[in-house]
Amino acid sequence: MMASVDPMNGTPERPRTRWGVFAQRDFRLLWVGETVSGLGNSVTAVALPLIAVVVLDADSTAVGLITAAVWLPWLLVGLPVGAWVDRVRKRPLMIACDLVSAAALVSVPLAAWLDALTFRHMVVVALICGTAAVCFNTAYHSYIRIVLDGRNLLEGNAKLQGSEAVTQVAGPGAAGLLAQAFGAVTALVADAVTFLVSAVCLKRIRAAEPDRAPDDERDSLRRQITEGLRFVSRDRYLRPMVTWGAMINMALMGYQAVQVVFLVRTVGLNPATVGLLLAGVSTGGIAGALVATRITRRFGTARGLLLLQAVTAPFALLLPMTTAGPGLLLFATGAFAVGTGISVANIVVGSFRQSYCPPHMLGRVVATAMMINHSTIPLGSLLGGVLGDAVGYRPAMWITTAAVAPCWLILALSPMRRERDLPQTYEQAQAKDSRGREAAA
Repeated sequence: MMASVDPMNGTPERPRTRWGVFAQRDFRLLWVGETVSGLGNSVTAVALPLIAVVVLDADSTAVGLITAAVWLPWLLVGLPVGAWVDRVRKRPLMIACDLVSAAALVSVPLAAWLDALTFRHMVVVALICGTAAVCFNTAYHSYIRIVLDGRNLLEGNAKLQGSEAVTQVAGPGAAGLLAQAFGAVTALVADAVTFLVSAVCLKRIRAAEPDRAPDDERDSLRRQITEGLRFVSRDRYLRPMVTWGAMINMALMGYQAVQVVFLVRTVGLNPATVGLLLAGVSTGGIAGALVATRITRRFGTARGLLLLQAVTAPFALLLPMTTAGPGLLLFATGAFAVGTGISVANIVVGSFRQSYCPPHMLGRVVATAMMINHSTIPLGSLLGGVLGDAVGYRPAMWITTAAVAPCWLILALSPMRRERDLPQTYEQAQAKDSRGREAAA
């Protein structure tokens, strides 16, 4: 039986088994570590604000500052980290990030038990964990390619995206139970343990990383950052993907910033119902992970991505139509469809970057893309909040979801509209462009 070909990079896939990529020991370790750590992160996302409110009696502005501190490192150090990750071995860096995050999180309950916890301490912990996340995630996207030996990237990313979606559903509920049973401060101990589990799993992975370039062959950090920015800004595939990511993040965060207030004060739901509704619609991410591989094999990576975005993005317009009772199905359906589309896009785009970018550039390309994409998250949240106060919650939902619906056109205006599959490598895209110019001449 002949092996099939990976649609993301053209390399022969390993012979398929009933377990797929889970048959590979190193991938299982990576998946277990990231799933457990992802669950811990979801717990922390709820536990940190709870600690600030319950223990420190913080107001909403203070809670917002803690949340912003988690994302701020992407703007401050995202680009230099991308260049630095390309210079170092990924696994030791990721293990170090796990250990640093665990130590930072443990410091919060220790300080609380000693009656020494302060708001400044919480902000510092958020900054440390945010910086560690920047380093870890940048290295992680490069390390997936190493663990899978450049093969089965789409399937591997789908499995990782699926487990991430599951933890986003289960995490908030677990955080509530832990906080109720043992206190919000103690819940952070559980997250610290998940980082230790991730570190142990990474330590046991056997995949060998390629040798690094000798020091005398490396360019300056500034030059490497510039090369990463130039590579993304000039590439006719990466540029529209990054632009789409920035725009869709701003629009998504715009309506997410006001959706809870909208559901409580306009629709009239109680907090428990809101929590169940938001947890339920997160299953769209799980659905996307389950169908991503099938869609791209049926329609192609480029055509499948465009088709699913064109179909799912307009469902966002159902959200502001939500009313109490049966009308809640409008919110659930719209959010589920949008979540499915975003999940598939994350899998396809992430797999494309891993196979398309030259290995020595991957860290910089990932960091550049994520820095640009994450930079619009606080802006979208601010705009959504301001709109909610200025024009009302339902009109704000209409404005922000109306921005989500047409975002797929950014991808449709890119070269992928004429192709079934995204190019497998950067060299392949360059060769195709050269043939096109020769034919035109």
